[in-house]
Amino acid sequence: METLAPFKEVIDEVLEKGGDAITYCYQCGKCDTVCPWNRVRKFSMRKLIREATFGLSEIEKEEIWRCTTCGKCPQRCPRDVKQINDMIALRRMATGYGVFPAAVKPYRAVSTGLTSQGNPFNEDRSTRADWAEGLSVKPFTEGMEILYFPCCYSSYDPRLKKVAQATARILTKAGVDYGILGSKENCCGESIRKTGNEDVFKKLARENIKTFIDHGVKKILVSSPHCYHTFKNEYPEFRVDFEVIHVSQYVFELLNEGRLTLTKEYGKKVAYHDPCYLGRHNGVYDEPRGVLKKVPGLELHEMPEAREDSLCCGMGGGRVWAETEKHERFSNMRVEQAIELGAQELVTACPYCITALEDSRLVMNHADDIEVKDITEVIQEVME
Repeated sequence: METLAPFKEVIDEVLEKGGDAITYCYQCGKCDTVCPWNRVRKFSMRKLIREATFGLSEIEKEEIWRCTTCGKCPQRCPRDVKQINDMIALRRMATGYGVFPAAVKPYRAVSTGLTSQGNPFNEDRSTRADWAEGLSVKPFTEGMEILYFPCCYSSYDPRLKKVAQATARILTKAGVDYGILGSKENCCGESIRKTGNEDVFKKLARENIKTFIDHGVKKILVSSPHCYHTFKNEYPEFRVDFEVIHVSQYVFELLNEGRLTLTKEYGKKVAYHDPCYLGRHNGVYDEPRGVLKKVPGLELHEMPEAREDSLCCGMGGGRVWAETEKHERFSNMRVEQAIELGAQELVTACPYCITALEDSRLVMNHADDIEVKDITEVIQEVME
């Protein structure tokens, strides 16, 4: 088998990130049975792990880049093989060699944008807070209760700016003392790290951490589960420990404390989609549902694959920037499931999921059959 990476170098790199657990794999194939890729095309995590074990990984091919890091295979693995870490290690090898197959070539431009402007779109850093115009959102200053960190997508993407705006309206209505850092903040770095670019991740993380410390940030509110995961679980690698809360958790608190009141009737049948990085990776299942159950007249229905068994939208692991064939998008199946359930709206709590589900809704010609919303967009409609 032809390979670009020497045997020992692959093994060392994979073991560094994945640990000795990679050698525990006894090729049972449970990872393949739960992987969403096998519902749209042939894919074998089992084979990739075997090849990595023997230093035979073909890092020039797209297979090592397909893993969305959804977390389903580690969840079911009887031998505790660290499949996600192993794939990231192989991507680090490929990134070091500058090897990117056609589908992931956009990663080069993304890396440039993150390095120069602090966002994957290479948009002007000075416009990062433009989403907040007209909303009386203040710059964060030391002593404020919360820093709201909306993420790159909610800052720049036209559809997802509505999520940041809905969040700001909720916080203002509840009387929360909060602010934003705008042009002073960078991307959290989660997704670029999952593509194997450790250097760019560390640059972004260190700059963010310095900014947070310089401004006296103690508590960070996020819209993206990917930011949540990184600030909560990965930034502590740099010996910092910020309190991190996802907006679905915080809105649940505001409602329970009586700081936010919902009075308007919603009257819609809603299906809730669990984002991988909020649910499977961080165990946040009850709070989003708790919020939706408090909405007057909202009829909440569970998806066929829910909570720890939730179907990945396909955007994790850096795939949000990759080219995925229309017929291979996991989100197509998710939209179909919601429609079959009779839901009028498919609600979630992740910018990546919204991006995927909106794209599928349009390319599948289901634009009139169902709406895709963030949980904050529902709440802003029924606030007192």
